[in-house]
Amino acid sequence: MAAKKAMPKAPQVRFRIDPAYAPAEKIARRLCLTLDQFRDCARRLYARGFPLPDETTGMYDLEAVERWRMKQRPDLYPEAGFPIPAPAPPPRLDLGAKAREIYEADQRRRAEILSQRRRKS
Repeated sequence: MAAKKAMPKAPQVRFRIDPAYAPAEKIARRLCLTLDQFRDCARRLYARGFPLPDETTGMYDLEAVERWRMKQRPDLYPEAGFPIPAPAPPPRLDLGAKAREIYEADQRRRAEILSQRRRKS
């Protein structure tokens, strides 16, 4: 008689759970940086609103990182609902007009100084 085969055991984890947090190494890779590069520019990233790591675990919230990334270029992700900043207004004056304005202000200042000297003498 054939020996009865044992039934294979089911894996303990039956379904995939996507992580909500990731360590700095994974976040650096997500930003196409090495860990050292990420650490070098971390302060500048935080100044731009990059999410801080959890104070207890030191892990980064993956969704917060993704939202921050999409918020940097709202023109590429209109479905995210971030407001697209209005373009900067064009400069009021071209360089020639600006130079003329500075020259005229300087001339007025000089004329004022000369008139003050004439009054004193």
